[in-house]
Amino acid sequence: MLKTEIGLEDVRRAARLLEGRVIRTPLVRSPTFSRMAGAEVYLKLECLQTGGSFKVRGATYKLLRRREEMGTGGVVAASAGNHAQGVALAARAAGISATIVMPVWASAGKQEATQGYGAEVILAGDSLAESISVAKRIAGDGRLFIHPYDDPEIITGQGTMGLEILEDLPDPDVVVVPIGGGGLIGGVATAIKGLKPETRIVGVQAAACPSAHQALREGRRVRVEAKRSIADGISVKEIGEANYPIIRQLVDEVVLVEEEEIASAVLALLERKKVLAEGAGAAPLAALLASKVLVPKGGKVVLLISGGNLDPPLLERVIRQGLMKNGRIMRFSACIDDVPGSLARLLGTVAEEGGNVLSIHHARGGLDHSLFRTRVELEVEARGFDHIDEMREVLEARGYEIVVR
Repeated sequence: MLKTEIGLEDVRRAARLLEGRVIRTPLVRSPTFSRMAGAEVYLKLECLQTGGSFKVRGATYKLLRRREEMGTGGVVAASAGNHAQGVALAARAAGISATIVMPVWASAGKQEATQGYGAEVILAGDSLAESISVAKRIAGDGRLFIHPYDDPEIITGQGTMGLEILEDLPDPDVVVVPIGGGGLIGGVATAIKGLKPETRIVGVQAAACPSAHQALREGRRVRVEAKRSIADGISVKEIGEANYPIIRQLVDEVVLVEEEEIASAVLALLERKKVLAEGAGAAPLAALLASKVLVPKGGKVVLLISGGNLDPPLLERVIRQGLMKNGRIMRFSACIDDVPGSLARLLGTVAEEGGNVLSIHHARGGLDHSLFRTRVELEVEARGFDHIDEMREVLEARGYEIVVR
């Protein structure tokens, strides 16, 4: 059996040190998702953690363990978002300075949040790996560098979630955890397997960046090409060196989810549970609802909702895509006579059928219709695909030529 750098007692020590310094996040049962999955589904709401994600656990533990080794310069880290905020919060609580290197494409919202927690932000690097290299150079002047995932103490701090899960639910059959660099699942698996070795640990990655999935398939760490993903928090091209042996030994399976599945899960959490989760945090639910995680009928499954830091512009796009995929938005165009009353009659028909107009646009002067007609493009709120079909049938029966987008 592989020997890893951390164990259950290390995680227990971290939990004692973090008590009162981080939030003990709730574990809640979801009746809706339980019915949908045919199992008892529980959500570990780490999106309610200070800073909006689990990252503050590992960062705080790292600082507490290394406080005496730090010089006057404080700490340096690299991150595109959640780790940046976790380190900034931990440094502020410890009364030390923090410098965070973020990729040049990091969202303005995450930059502002990190600065708001008291850290200095430096934009450098076209990738997280480049930002990490810059941060390490800055740390060469005596400051402590805090890696976002490839660090035994970071892994240990994240593992305290596993202890909390078992304290609230002593006998889970499956625990589903998102994987990026591997620090979160490495710590959680260490804690849970140390106490309940029969519990299955399932990792979830976006298919757009399957680094852990590929590593387990090939039996070694590999660097993969990454496509853009709404689960940017787990878009890590190569899992950590310290994390790989833990994942190989303790994680039972790694599954992949597609972008549409993640977007649907974000929307489902928001609508059904009033929980705002970022793409990475919603990935476990995406895997469950897509039947990619095997759970015994009536069994107990815990989904680790790792964070809720979803930028508003992306949230808007995710919601819109999810609504369209679920038949909640009908987008169509129709040609009408360009005379008073024509538009009112069209909108009246939509209203009679229970459709709510979200947006409307006149497209005059097109080559596909005469000078005396105009094309109207509408987005209409619907109750589902059956409702869309009903509205389309009525509109066509009244003489409208409908083109559904």
